[in-house]
Amino acid sequence: MMRNYCLFILLLTCAALAACSNPASNKPAAKVGDAATPTNSPKSVATETLAITPENSKIEFVASKVTRSHQGAFKQFSGSIGLAADSVANSSVTIDIETASVVVDDPDLTAHLKTPDFFDVAKFPRAKFTSTKIEGAGGDNYTVTGNFELHGVTKSISFPATVKVAADAVAVNAEFAINRKDFAIVYAGKADDLIRDQVVIKLDLRVPRKK
Repeated sequence: MMRNYCLFILLLTCAALAACSNPASNKPAAKVGDAATPTNSPKSVATETLAITPENSKIEFVASKVTRSHQGAFKQFSGSIGLAADSVANSSVTIDIETASVVVDDPDLTAHLKTPDFFDVAKFPRAKFTSTKIEGAGGDNYTVTGNFELHGVTKSISFPATVKVAADAVAVNAEFAINRKDFAIVYAGKADDLIRDQVVIKLDLRVPRKK
């Protein structure tokens, strides 16, 4: 009986530790700075414009507080990839997100995220990313830099991404952390359950090319 009790306590402890872990701790942090001027020049080479839609792509995030993590996503967005004929580095990407389309794994939190404590969707109905530079890092690995407008604040962010160009589609994957306070989202949460500053952004784009 005592052995089973100890095993039960151990399992509960492991579960509690897992629930309290920071999902951003093992993710690369985006480099953040002042808004930048584009340095890539996709107009200088032939480009193919590919449409980013919720049907072919996902924009997700993981936020956490002391007691647990929350999985979230934006369901409505649009954008485009300007695919340069000569190289990915001369390409560009823009994404326009409807902040009111935010959804997380808790209905009450979904509603709270739309208030002035967080995204304040009535005042800031859109978030936008516009690339300013794409640099090769070997193979399919790149560093993407661009201006990210969120909550009325525009900053330059740089993050690692994999970009794979095939005959039928372009696939872009990225997973990195940003600090919400860089974008003036400073709500602390409850005193006994504080919200962590780092939020993991997950991009999964599978954008078809025209045949």
